Amino acid sequence: MIGLHMAVTPAVLCEPNRKGCAGVHHATISPEACPALVLNADYRPLSYYPLSLWSWQDAIKAVFLERVNIVSEYERVVRSPSFELRLPSVVSLKTYVKPARAPAFTRFNVFLRDRFSCQYCGDRDDLTFDHVVPRSKGGQTTWDNVVAACSPCNLIKGGHLPKETGMWPARRPTRPTVAQLHANGRLFPPNYLHESWQDYLYWDTELDP
Repeated sequence: MIGLHMAVTPAVLCEPNRKGCAGVHHATISPEACPALVLNADYRPLSYYPLSLWSWQDAIKAVFLERVNIVSEYERVVRSPSFELRLPSVVSLKTYVKPARAPAFTRFNVFLRDRFSCQYCGDRDDLTFDHVVPRSKGGQTTWDNVVAACSPCNLIKGGHLPKETGMWPARRPTRPTVAQLHANGRLFPPNYLHESWQDYLYWDTELDP
């Protein structure tokens, strides 16, 4: 059975660095899996990247435990001797979950802040992270001193200061807000977006005239 923790923190079908996910990009989402988009009680996605999705089994359990409301449904139906139910394609939590005020300082969130691009050359392959001021020179592992960097640039810069190599980050590293990470996450949509998700994923997008 699905517990309270799972009801407010959805398992995602794609999370970077899990088995089956390629690098830092979304894993392939199969339409046949009928995943359900999970919204907060204010009808905003709990997460854009990775996209907050539940398997259809977890969504059904949450419905029966009255943790969520069904917002939209697939055509596909599941049946048992006692009930028949169309699979949810969008569900919303009945209890509002307050978003974190500040994102966690993780390697993935550094990549997301920097839009999965090397801050020295713009390459998106073989990413690691670099200390702008090297630790050997007193640099700290903090939001304002760590940037995404490809391995070749990281190797070239090594333990040198930017002024010693002429290598400066494209953007000054700072602590991002949750909203900024969500905005960046929307730049990297998964391979599959069900039509019933569109209004909730892009609720704040300006409409075409």
